[in-house]
Amino acid sequence: RLIISHHVSGGHTMTPPTASDRSAFGKANPHALATILEASETRRIISATDIYDISGVKLWAGNQPVSTSLQRKLLDRELRQPLETSLVAEDGVSAASLALAFEELLGGGSALLPLLQPHAQRLASLIKGLTLHPVAQLLLTAAQTARPEHYAHAVAAMALNGALMAAGGGDDAAVRLALLCGLLHDVGEMYIGPEHGEAEADRDLDFASYQQLVVHPHVGSLLLAQLTNYPADVARAVAEHHERLDQSGYPNALAGGQMSTQGRLLAVTEATLNALRSPYSHLLHASVALRAVPGEFDLVWVGKITQAASAQPPQSAVMEPEDIQQRLAALSEVLASAESRVSALAAQGPVACVAAGAGACRIFVGTTAHRLERERFVEPIGPAQRRCGGGGGTGRRALLSLARRAARRFAACGHAASTAGAAVARPVRLAGHGGLATTQR
Repeated sequence: RLIISHHVSGGHTMTPPTASDRSAFGKANPHALATILEASETRRIISATDIYDISGVKLWAGNQPVSTSLQRKLLDRELRQPLETSLVAEDGVSAASLALAFEELLGGGSALLPLLQPHAQRLASLIKGLTLHPVAQLLLTAAQTARPEHYAHAVAAMALNGALMAAGGGDDAAVRLALLCGLLHDVGEMYIGPEHGEAEADRDLDFASYQQLVVHPHVGSLLLAQLTNYPADVARAVAEHHERLDQSGYPNALAGGQMSTQGRLLAVTEATLNALRSPYSHLLHASVALRAVPGEFDLVWVGKITQAASAQPPQSAVMEPEDIQQRLAALSEVLASAESRVSALAAQGPVACVAAGAGACRIFVGTTAHRLERERFVEPIGPAQRRCGGGGGTGRRALLSLARRAARRFAACGHAASTAGAAVARPVRLAGHGGLATTQR
């Protein structure tokens, strides 16, 4: 189990570890352990040292392969050392295997190719020189074996994050740091149930799933800060990769001035990859999704995506005008319903709005964001659709208008609460974690 606590301070991007943070990895997290044990069925994962509980009882001998017996012995045991630092994957992910995965990405027809190819040789060289800390290597190996879609996402994020930094004129040190940030940004997802991860977020995001998903940037940041020797910039960027410049992100609702350069970049990388999950993926979809709600992302990095998308040949239409009109009508209905709920909560006062409505509002924003990025601009649009007002002209403007209208309503709701001095922190029990995650809404 993992005990997690969010401590939000308005003037600080990250706060020093608290007592509960320092003990966060004192017990084996059931989700991470299950993934590691699943990977151990086909990979050689061993205990690098003897494993003891806090009272000095030896639970597992060093240099022994792990097995399901270890899971039983670790049940509710406080450990002398975090389990992650006691295990090693002998035949695990390496810099060489990451370089090979990057080559496969280049040869696989990815929508990212226009961004990756100009820097491919440089990125390949830097990837081969990456240093993988044993804890990072263990978790990447477990993901590669037991959660392959997570590993593929990590490789894509590594490549895109590095390519954007290279396109922005970063030197080798900055690009290498960007590669590491991309590779490790979702390591915290190992500590939540796989059914709640972002790879499964195509479904509607309910509140229970949000409670789980919202903590993974914080968990990943804690893990990298406490259990590895990577630069502090890596842990900070991982903590910020779901933050937004307009304070609409999570877990800490940071403002743009509080985010690091690597964090701003990583947020764009993550959102771009989310927009490209569809089988119809094209950089144009990511370009539009990144600009759908003004003020969310750093335009320096968004501009790199837009430039690459603009240089691509035009697409052919695959949607019928009736489909577009139905989608517009459905989205408008969802937005109208959500606005009514927010207005009703706002009438009860700022504190009630935040305390009672934050969860519902966040679910709506998260779900709508997925629809914006994965559905709305998935299909290419042609002349027939433009004539019916569903394409690149009136229809697209209508969709953007709907998104911005929702953004303004939620922003106004949040502003009313903050100006009244309402800062409501409510504890959220994480199923399977045994601890409390406190987030400031």
